[in-house]
Amino acid sequence: MASQTTGIQQLLQAEKRAADKVAEARKRKGKRLKQAKEEAQAEIEAYRNKREQDYKRYEQSVLGSRGDREKQIEKDTEEKIREIENNVKKSKTEALERLLDMVYAIKPELHQNLRI
Repeated sequence: MASQTTGIQQLLQAEKRAADKVAEARKRKGKRLKQAKEEAQAEIEAYRNKREQDYKRYEQSVLGSRGDREKQIEKDTEEKIREIENNVKKSKTEALERLLDMVYAIKPELHQNLRI
């Protein structure tokens, strides 16, 4: 009878050791999956950053930088403003003379309702 109990105890101990090993293997598997997920996220982020940099370089080579476009727009605007100011300077006296001529050229007449 004692040999049976020792055999049962040995089986129980072996079963406990096996369960512990399975639990430990599951923990290692969980850790490894977590580590693999983190590595994959890092690779994805690195790939995304690389693609964004490539896209920005391509965009800049094809379209030029925003600073260049802004400078060109400012330059064009300043040129147009100067052109308008020059036109104003050239035509200012003539326009004032025409305006004054129209103001001074008053022909007093009776209103049409009073002519009767």
